[in-house]
Amino acid sequence: MKRVLILGATSNISRYLIPKLIHQDVFLTLFARHGQQRLTNLIAKPRVHVMSGNWNNPVDLKQAVSHQDIVYLATGQFVQANRNVVAAMKSQRVKRLIVASELGIEDEVPGKFGQWNQQMMGNNQNLIDAAEVIKRSNLNYTLIRMAWLYDDPNNEQHELIPAGQPFRDTQLTRQAAAAFIADVVARPELAAYQSVGLAEPNTQWDKPSFY
Repeated sequence: MKRVLILGATSNISRYLIPKLIHQDVFLTLFARHGQQRLTNLIAKPRVHVMSGNWNNPVDLKQAVSHQDIVYLATGQFVQANRNVVAAMKSQRVKRLIVASELGIEDEVPGKFGQWNQQMMGNNQNLIDAAEVIKRSNLNYTLIRMAWLYDDPNNEQHELIPAGQPFRDTQLTRQAAAAFIADVVARPELAAYQSVGLAEPNTQWDKPSFY
């Protein structure tokens, strides 16, 4: 049975990911600030352990990461937090890491959508620097550059956009993001050692439909 840790278990994507992983053959550790107060509905679930902690606290992180097989970091936007996670994983000899990030950090978004995205994102150097921490970690990472997110429980369509390829599709449901992450947990060789774009097919517009 795989042991899987979600760092940021109260995030918007995690709430769709957790039910998918509960139905896999995994033991799931859910880590969040005040997690035991915010995830009370999951505490009694079999094969689920809920932890309260802060990923800026090395002691909390090491305790959470210990004996895990796969770590999912729900917010890969912060340089120091990423450094802390990488350090904890290396200290506990855990290698497989999945990280949620954002499009545009590899200058990969062309055309009018790229101009709109840059205008909306502003200075994204912090996101670029945070992603570099993951890419240079020597861990077996999957860095997911996600399109603009929205909710649709009936839509899990997604496609991968390899690093170096233009990112033209504009949007992605959180449900689809959760489906892809669950696929990586089920098949850890999927998108290993890669930065990949993730988007809903056939959404090559000037901006997402909900803007």
